[in-house]
Amino acid sequence: MTWLWSAVIAANFLLAIFVIASILRRQKEPTAMLAWVFAIVLMPFAGSILYWLVGSTRIHRKAHRRRKRIAHLVSRVKRHTRDRAGGDEREAEQRLPDDLATVERMTRRLLGVPATSGNQVHVYEEANATYYALEEAIRDARESVHLEYYVWQPDDTGRHFRDLVIEKAKTGVKCRLLLDAVGSWRIGRSFTQPLIEAGVQLAFFLPVNPLRKRWSINLRNHRKIAVIDGRVAFMGSQNIGDEYLGRLKRLSPWRDTHMRVIGPAVLFMQQTFVEDWLFASGENLTSAELFPEPARSGDSLVQMVSTGPDQNVGVLEQIVFAAVSTGGKSIQIQTPYFVPGPGLRMALQHACYRGVRVQLVLPTRHDHPVVLWAGRSFYGELIQAGVEIYEYDAGVVHSKIITVDDRWCMLGSANMDVRSFRLNFESTALIYDASVAVELSNSIDRDVRRSRRIGLDDIRERGLREQLIVGAARILSPLL
Repeated sequence: MTWLWSAVIAANFLLAIFVIASILRRQKEPTAMLAWVFAIVLMPFAGSILYWLVGSTRIHRKAHRRRKRIAHLVSRVKRHTRDRAGGDEREAEQRLPDDLATVERMTRRLLGVPATSGNQVHVYEEANATYYALEEAIRDARESVHLEYYVWQPDDTGRHFRDLVIEKAKTGVKCRLLLDAVGSWRIGRSFTQPLIEAGVQLAFFLPVNPLRKRWSINLRNHRKIAVIDGRVAFMGSQNIGDEYLGRLKRLSPWRDTHMRVIGPAVLFMQQTFVEDWLFASGENLTSAELFPEPARSGDSLVQMVSTGPDQNVGVLEQIVFAAVSTGGKSIQIQTPYFVPGPGLRMALQHACYRGVRVQLVLPTRHDHPVVLWAGRSFYGELIQAGVEIYEYDAGVVHSKIITVDDRWCMLGSANMDVRSFRLNFESTALIYDASVAVELSNSIDRDVRRSRRIGLDDIRERGLREQLIVGAARILSPLL
């Protein structure tokens, strides 16, 4: 049997060399590279297989088509802005103070998407209110219903919205449903067959099938968006399922924030859906009916940000860094997943040193405990710099919000972690509207009053077991 063990050892050695060479060629973050090398060395075969399954952080889409369609859409929105608002692409810079104009301009350069005026934004803090508004919009649909979700559960809530979509499809409305293959893994044929029979077009994003040309376990579509008739859109952090209504005792009540948008910004949400639908289904949706001339519906200046591992630059990380850097008085961040990289940690610390009040509202209960412990490993250094950290005890925090100086804010599906910054497809709205920012800031203030502030004494009083768990989770943080 000696020859067999020798062969196994040699095979593992050759496989490890091959995988480590692949890691070195990719030249990613040194900490993540080192973590993967250690995993491969310490876990024979398993480390290499794990890297093959989840280590890839890049996916390629038809970039030339994407640029062409986005350029056409940007041109159309610019033309509408000039005709209706009397401005052009410089309108945002003219309306915004210098620091916010810099953020808008940077985002526009990174994504080619400008901020648009004339939008009406309505924020929902309760799941019932979100679902009611979404249901009402779907019932009023006349031409198209586009739904894209990370999680769609085959429970009472999921079946209710499935049947609603079926009802609209039977009236002749074009209904398309795009679900992430991992996030919505519980959906089976018995759930989808009625959709297909009713004429609803259904697609799954990156199914986990090694026999397919494009597949991945790690790169997921984390977006939660709905676009109705190209005129009304919803986005935020809320998926479709009973748990968001507080029906699961272990994770209840659920704290989410969603928003409805009416106005020119909807076209960019439609564009995101069209891009993702093309990638998942192969169908190119180019009809003019999907991009109707938008009406001026409100006063909010909104910039839609769609990010993912198909981009060469860490766009979302750049924007969050800019948000924290522009803060002059206050920065509030509410997120369920907080695993900050070195850049974000430094930005938060630097803001405190500049005299900015920085507040983080994070969960006490979590559906992924490793992420919770990894985030706690950074508490000490942030608290020492002056960051106020609150753990929310009244339920499960799932909102993803940043407010800056009560002047502007960010709301969407992205967390403050490596996964959202580099691995997931996310949608975020930059809202340059003080009234919306104040509304979200007040919401966070209410959650702060129901939270427990974490101090340095809490960290010093951690027992040996907790210290070891937190330390181990921190080692894994580059891979989370």
